[in-house]
Amino acid sequence: MHPAYLRPAKVEEALEALAERRLTILAGGTDHYPARVGRNTEEPILDLTALKSLRGISRQRDGWRIGATTTWSDVLAARLPPLFDALKLAGREVGGVQIQNAGTVAGNICNASPAADGVPALLALDATVELASARERRAMPLAEFITGPRKTALKRDEIVTAILVPAPRHEARSHFLKLGARKYLVISIAMAAIVLETEGRKVRAARIAVGACSAVARRLTDLEKELEGKNLDDLRVSPEHLQVLKPIDDVRGSAGYRMHAALTLVKRGLEFLA
Repeated sequence: MHPAYLRPAKVEEALEALAERRLTILAGGTDHYPARVGRNTEEPILDLTALKSLRGISRQRDGWRIGATTTWSDVLAARLPPLFDALKLAGREVGGVQIQNAGTVAGNICNASPAADGVPALLALDATVELASARERRAMPLAEFITGPRKTALKRDEIVTAILVPAPRHEARSHFLKLGARKYLVISIAMAAIVLETEGRKVRAARIAVGACSAVARRLTDLEKELEGKNLDDLRVSPEHLQVLKPIDDVRGSAGYRMHAALTLVKRGLEFLA
């Protein structure tokens, strides 16, 4: 007997199906299928790609709404302010163009890889994850949604419906940098995303996130606080600011190398924005 394959056209239908049985959620499939190479898909599938209401980026009264099935190519093509430059730069690092055409923003966070390219940029955007089930709707900060490597706070009967980005209080711009063993199509050794809100030459708010250097991407909150009120010509970062990170040794680099790389990326990102 073949496993069930459901492709509902309405969000309500998807939520009702999830309420009734355990289903594997599929959007772009760019993480799902590579994890199952050489074997048949045995689990029942809930395909979200027909849910048109979940795709696209819209300006809201208090920020932006990125629909869960919005692809990385959609992000790259969207007309967005400099606040989103880091997210666009991260999107260009998500595989090749074919992967960007299929892979979704929500899929990137739900896969919860420590090296997920989109997560640091979304953390620096102070993103919130919108969730829905047949029982309720709720929202939580992205930093709370990803709980560990390949682990999230998503409940069995829930789907992500959107990622919400609040509007900054001041003029804002951002940058993203990634280090890999080669230029393209590579898993990160370290990456950093930075958002600076400025007024004239003064920093009014800073949000800095580092990925691939801990079990989950982490915000450098001590550094963020220290940068507030600084002139753009006087932005400094030291190894002490990165003590929240817990890098590991693996085939891509040692923990010490990762920490040094992260420090360099943050420095270069601040210099670029200054």
